[in-house]
Amino acid sequence: MLIIEASEVTQKLVEAMATLVPQLSRSNPAPHEQALQEIIDSDATTLLLAQDENGIVGALTLVLFPIPTGIRAWIEDVVVDEKARGQGIGRSLNEAAIKRARDRGAVTIDLTSRPSRQSANRLYQQIGFTKRETAVYRLDLRDVPQESQDRV
Repeated sequence: MLIIEASEVTQKLVEAMATLVPQLSRSNPAPHEQALQEIIDSDATTLLLAQDENGIVGALTLVLFPIPTGIRAWIEDVVVDEKARGQGIGRSLNEAAIKRARDRGAVTIDLTSRPSRQSANRLYQQIGFTKRETAVYRLDLRDVPQESQDRV
């Protein structure tokens, strides 16, 4: 198994994401070619891919951005194909992201994981992530009328 950084949009990448993203989220469609290109082209995101003899079997997005208090790092959208789980792919993806974040000057990395993802939560704790006591808020902009957004 090999962890690589996506550097171009290929048909294999598009097909892999069409398989992986539905295993991660039922509410969001898989990214199309243009969306994948934007992710790859962004200075803030690194799309890491796990490949084995069968092709792309996992993905993770590392997000890095500067703020007044330092370099922030987030791990997002970690997914391993259900047929390839239990082989250490998730750990390898996370370890590659941690190394890249450290190399870019981040001091901490945040991630969120639904409590129902028990094996993922165990993995994050084994790697060394600790649960933070914080409130996580989300505003779904699809639910906010445009007029309200324009006043802000």
